[in-house]
Amino acid sequence: MTDKKTTMKRNFVEFYSPGTLVSEVTRRPIESWDVGLAQEMAHEIVERHGATPFAFRFITRGRSSRDLDSRDIDKSRTYFLGGKIETLEEVEERNDPDEKILRHNMRGNGYDKILVNTNSWKATQPFEKDDVVLDWTPQTKDTQEKAR
Repeated sequence: MTDKKTTMKRNFVEFYSPGTLVSEVTRRPIESWDVGLAQEMAHEIVERHGATPFAFRFITRGRSSRDLDSRDIDKSRTYFLGGKIETLEEVEERNDPDEKILRHNMRGNGYDKILVNTNSWKATQPFEKDDVVLDWTPQTKDTQEKAR
């Protein structure tokens, strides 16, 4: 009988950027679940139309000797790269006609909080209780040149 224990593990960081219908996802290997390193790596991610990440999460993939391919065996909370948390109460109180669908989706899906990020293209995402908002500013060509 073959051992079912995980024999291979590898860590990744998944970056989420604004997309047309769903978020663009870029997955990169990382040695450990290092938030600081992931924030630095986020500066290198540029998606279509110049979009930069609004969030990331860590994933650990593993495989046993009986598996044909690796699978996700652990994942972290979501780390948002800046942004503003808004409650359903705040969104409803504003009563902006342009946010009618947002209010409907928040109520219908049970989202008490959202995070609005405008560090590249505007992204509005559900904010879960364990999620974290980091102080992060995307690098522009100007800030990259100043860092050199």
